[in-house]
Amino acid sequence: MENYKITIFDSVDDPRVEGRCLHKLSDILFIACCTLISNGEDCIDMEEYGCANQEWLFNYLELPNGIPTHDTFNRVLQKLSPKSLEEVLYSQGIDLVRQIAEKHIIIDGKKIKGASPKSRGNKGLYILNAWVSGQNLCIGQKRIEDKTNEIKEIPNLLQKIDIQSSIVSIDAIGCQKKISKQIKGQGADYILSVKDNQKNLHEELQEIFKYAKIEEQAIEYEKDHGRVESRECLVMKAKNHLSPLLIQDWPTIEQIIHVKSVRIIKNVESKSSRYYISSAANKTAKEFNKLIRSHWSIENQLHWHLDVTFNEDDCRHRTGHAPENLNILRKLALAKIRTQSDKKSLKKRRYRASLDKNYLAQLLLNKF
Repeated sequence: MENYKITIFDSVDDPRVEGRCLHKLSDILFIACCTLISNGEDCIDMEEYGCANQEWLFNYLELPNGIPTHDTFNRVLQKLSPKSLEEVLYSQGIDLVRQIAEKHIIIDGKKIKGASPKSRGNKGLYILNAWVSGQNLCIGQKRIEDKTNEIKEIPNLLQKIDIQSSIVSIDAIGCQKKISKQIKGQGADYILSVKDNQKNLHEELQEIFKYAKIEEQAIEYEKDHGRVESRECLVMKAKNHLSPLLIQDWPTIEQIIHVKSVRIIKNVESKSSRYYISSAANKTAKEFNKLIRSHWSIENQLHWHLDVTFNEDDCRHRTGHAPENLNILRKLALAKIRTQSDKKSLKKRRYRASLDKNYLAQLLLNKF
C-alpha cells in the first residue's frame, strides 16, 4: 500500500466552513475507518490510533496539521450528512452487486441501543437496512425514529436501491399491499411473512394448509453443535386456493408458502409454523425453503456482528448524526474485514489488523 492515494472518502460532502478547517475530511474518515477495522470503537480510540500510527498514516494521508483530536472526530461525525457517507458504502459494493443475476435482498431494522438513553419519550434510533444475502453486503439504509414508522420508510428505502431482477424478503411488518405492488413495479419479486397484522390473509392461509391437498413440498435437515432441526416447506399456487376477494386485494401473489420447523436442543423439542406469500411464480419448494432460511442472514451476519464484533450497543455517541455515521463506518469496516479469505474469525481479523499494518493494508485494498 506504499504511496497509495486514498480516494475512498473523497466524494463525501464536507459540512464544515471552507477555509476554517485544520484537517481534511477524507483524512478524518480514513483514520476513523482504520480505527474501527483495528479493534477501536469510538472517537477517543480514533485519536489514540492516529497518534500511535502517525508515521504510517503519513504515507497515505496529507495530515496538514497532524492528527485530529477526539473532539474533532466527534464534531465531524455529528455534523456529517449520513446520506453522503452512505454513498461510499454503496459504491464500494455496487460493481459486485451488478454482477449478480438474481440478488436476494433482505429488508430488516435494527435498534442502536447506545443512542437511546433512558429518558421520557425517547424511543431509540432504528436503522432500516437492505442486505444482500450470500454476498454479505449492506447496500442501503434508512434512519427511522420510531419502530412504528418502519412501514412508511420501507418504500423509501426500496426506492433508493436497485432491486431489478431481485427477490426481496421482508418480515411481517412489510406485508403491505402498497409495498408488494412497489416491489413488482420496480421489477423484482417478493417473499413476505404473513402474521396477524394481515388477519384475513393469515387466517385463510392457515385454513388452506390445514385442509387443502399440498401441491409441492421439500424438507431440509440440519445438525450442528447438539442442535437438530428440520424445516418442511409446503407450497401451493395462490390462484388455486385463495378466495377471490383476497386475490383482488393482493393481485401480485403467485404462490403461498407454509414452513414448519422442528428443533431439538439437548432433547428439548420446539416447533414453529410460519406463513408467507410470494410473487415468484417459478420458484420451487426447495428454493423457497433456502430463501426463507437465508432471510435470517441479516441477523446473523450483520446485526449480530455489529453488536458483538464491534460492540455497537456499548457505544455512547448519542448526539447529532454521530450514531448513524458510526453505524455506516462499522458496516464499511465489516465489509472490508470480510474480504480476507483466511480462517480467522472476524473478531480475530480486527485484532490482527491492529498489530500488523501489512494485514490492514491488504484489507483496505481488497475489493468487496
